[in-house]
Amino acid sequence: MQKIINMFDFKQKVDYKTEILSGITVALALVPEAVAFALIAGLSPLVGLYAAFMMGLVTSILGGRPGMISGATGAIAVVIVVLAKTHGVEYVFATVILAGIIQMLAGFLKLGKLIRLVPHPVIFGFVNGLAIIIFMSQLDQFKDVSGNWLTGSNMYILLALVGLTMLIIWGLPKITKAVPASLTAILVVFGLVYFLKLDTKTVGDIASIKGGFPPFHIPQIPFNLETLQIIFPYAAIVAGVGLIESLLTLNIIDEITETRGHSNREAVAQGTANILSGFFSGMGGCAMLGQSLINVSSGARARLSGIIASVALLVFIMFGSSLIEKVPMAALTGLMIMVAIGTFEWASIRIINKMPRHDIFVGMLVALVTVLLHNLALAVLIGVIISALVFAWESAKRIRARKYIDDKGVKHYEIFGPLFFGSTTAFTEKFDVIGDPEEIIIDFKESKVVDMSAIEALNVLTHRYAKQNKKVHLKHLSEDCRQLLKNAESVIEVNIIEDPTYKVMLDK
Repeated sequence: MQKIINMFDFKQKVDYKTEILSGITVALALVPEAVAFALIAGLSPLVGLYAAFMMGLVTSILGGRPGMISGATGAIAVVIVVLAKTHGVEYVFATVILAGIIQMLAGFLKLGKLIRLVPHPVIFGFVNGLAIIIFMSQLDQFKDVSGNWLTGSNMYILLALVGLTMLIIWGLPKITKAVPASLTAILVVFGLVYFLKLDTKTVGDIASIKGGFPPFHIPQIPFNLETLQIIFPYAAIVAGVGLIESLLTLNIIDEITETRGHSNREAVAQGTANILSGFFSGMGGCAMLGQSLINVSSGARARLSGIIASVALLVFIMFGSSLIEKVPMAALTGLMIMVAIGTFEWASIRIINKMPRHDIFVGMLVALVTVLLHNLALAVLIGVIISALVFAWESAKRIRARKYIDDKGVKHYEIFGPLFFGSTTAFTEKFDVIGDPEEIIIDFKESKVVDMSAIEALNVLTHRYAKQNKKVHLKHLSEDCRQLLKNAESVIEVNIIEDPTYKVMLDK
């Protein structure tokens, strides 16, 4: 029992008032987004709300990051919209379940640590792009049903209420932190609209959120290979997008709270939540950076806030829909605009002239792809690939050789820098095959044979010297380098000389 308590962080100190009030604030912020994302995917609003409840509850209990909020997200909605239109909601449920299984496997295989490969400029770009998306998505509230900008009193009232919301969220913490500023702003604006009978858009004008407990439902689809061929590509993308967005959000919340989450546990929790979401009529989802920032900025640090948010959302759906539908969209719009402002990494602008150009380019590119395509996984993948290529190029330029001939007439090449696919050309250019003596030693004390391209470069170099009746020896190879050469001994012939310090064995 004690291990279970420790595993789920139930022993951590909990500020119950802060956790409960923050959870209620998050629940209010979840409603319009869950509805909007469900509509984007071409599904019923309740499908998004059920997903938000199930994702939030399961990940709050089982997840690897206390205080992080999960729910129905736009990234998932964009992936499944085509499937929903062509095959219907039942295939969406099956896809979400399969995506959850893939995510759980990723967690069990401890693939969560791969998020460490994401460079900081990519995280900057991801966060900034997401902040811009959050802000731009709020602009729809300033338009009518025809898509035209509001005019006259409707626009002035909306602007005034949004501005008041933002002012309270910005100013109240400077006066007191006894109550969450976000919840206070929503209640104040709600009171003004209700008592002054102001004519402004409410949650109910978007869609009704009235419903019951999420019904258990086995997807009504043919269980055959053809169905698997249809849903598997979507499931793989949903799983990838969900994990990338969730683990990046986890890292960002880690930095804000100066604590450390558990990526593999979060992957398993996300998978479990998606499986249950698919079986309980939800569209699936992942971590939500905006709502997570609302939560932690309100002071929440424990699992309770996420649990409260999910339960409160369910209470809204089942019992409080008539009241929640009267909440002005202006209050929620102002809240999300403040989230966008807080999400944006303003430091990334101040350091533009102080960072390497390729890092600045990667950050801007990731943000641009995120904004234009709304595909966070693709944006991050592009950023990682470009960063890796830049790193390979920079590493390739650093390989160099120090040369000298000892008193026995043997020429030594001391190599500095890794030998891999990017540096093989520069490596081979450093050798004077015609002018060198009959015996040379290549010293890898400050280098490393990394991949097959490096092995092939050594093979080609050895044969070039052999044609001149000259012999090549390799020295100071590390254990993993020697193993790499041993595995490739059928395609390469090199002489590894013995070294007492490194205990290098003589090659046959």
